Amino acid sequence: MDIAVSTISLLFRVYEFLLFIRVLLSWVNIDPRRPAIDHPAVHVLKRITDPVLVPLRRLIPPIGGTIDISPVIALIILEIVRRLLTSLLRSL
Repeated sequence: MDIAVSTISLLFRVYEFLLFIRVLLSWVNIDPRRPAIDHPAVHVLKRITDPVLVPLRRLIPPIGGTIDISPVIALIILEIVRRLLTSLLRSL
């Protein structure tokens, strides 16, 4: 059971790390008419993180029209779910 808990915890941590990388990449947009970095790895990163971020962006509007807090909310939700899952698995 410890292997399952460790694996689930690791997967959540990796996904949280990918969200963090996406946030950092959003800060590098120099030319507003083009994507920040037009690289296949960035497209893969967006495809991986969009299933969590897009629904949150529909629910949570940007603060002041420009500051998107959906990644922060996503990280908090992911951490709560990770803790719940790991504690549930440990109790089995």
